[in-house]
Order: sequence, then structure tokens, then C-alpha cells
Amino acid sequence: MKTRIGFGYDVHKLVEGRALWLGGIQLEHTHGLLGHSDADVLIHAICDAILGAANMRDIGYHFPPQKGNEFENIDSKILLRKTIDIVATQGYTIGNIDATICAERPKMNPRIPEMKETLAQVMNIDIDDISIKATTSEKLGFTGREEGISAYAVVLLERNS
Repeated sequence: MKTRIGFGYDVHKLVEGRALWLGGIQLEHTHGLLGHSDADVLIHAICDAILGAANMRDIGYHFPPQKGNEFENIDSKILLRKTIDIVATQGYTIGNIDATICAERPKMNPRIPEMKETLAQVMNIDIDDISIKATTSEKLGFTGREEGISAYAVVLLERNS
């Protein structure tokens, strides 16, 4: 069996008038993330990690952020499913995912089980193969000032040789 590791990172600005989507679920908050799609930074980081592990470029390459295209305002769960399908063409499956969300607010921990369940269903993998953690930046930088939210992900891909 061949294994490959990929790393992903994403960040989006917090703005008024948008829904906040993280890990495929909507969270109650005064602000949402600004982006071409629903701006789900956790899913975007996971997609980049998956594509990187397969040496298949990144999310922007496969789903370009051009105004008026089919990906504008798209649900990021659709992008994640398409990403799984893309790497499957090369025989890859998910081994496991370890991800971290960095945000001051809202509190993520109560919603992490729901995020894991949602992502497991989208990717058709075992919920135990997904780890999601949440942290703050201790009020430092753009995250600490609540100007944006970032996410990091590491993915292990497996392929039977």
C-alpha cells in the first residue's frame, strides 16, 4: 500500500451579512466568511490537503473563483465530494484527516461532533478517521481581532499498489 501526506490551509475574512459555514454546518454568529463559495475554510483546507497529497494541485485550480462560474456561492460540501472523486481517479482513498480551526468566536467545540458527522457522510468515510480541533490565537493578529478565521488540515491518502 502506498501512502501520501498532504497539508492544507485556508483563511477568509469575517463580514456582516453572510452566514458562517464551517465543517459543512452553519453556525450562529454575527458575521460570516467572505468568499467566492460559502467560504467554509475548514472544508477548503481539507480539499487542499487531499489534492496536495495526490499531487493534483489545489482547490483554486480545480474550482476556479471566477465571477459567474458554476462554483460561485456553491456549498463547499459539493467541492469536497468532487475532490474525493478527483483523487479516486488515481486510486486514492482517505486514510485519516487531522484539522484545526483557528477562531476567537464562536466557540467551536460544542459543534465539532456535528462537523465530523457531516464531513464523514460527504466523504463516505468513518467518523473516527476525522479529527477536528479548535483553538484561538489568544487575541493576536487578524484572528485575534476577529477579522477572519483560518483552518489547517493534514490528510493521509492510501492507494493499493
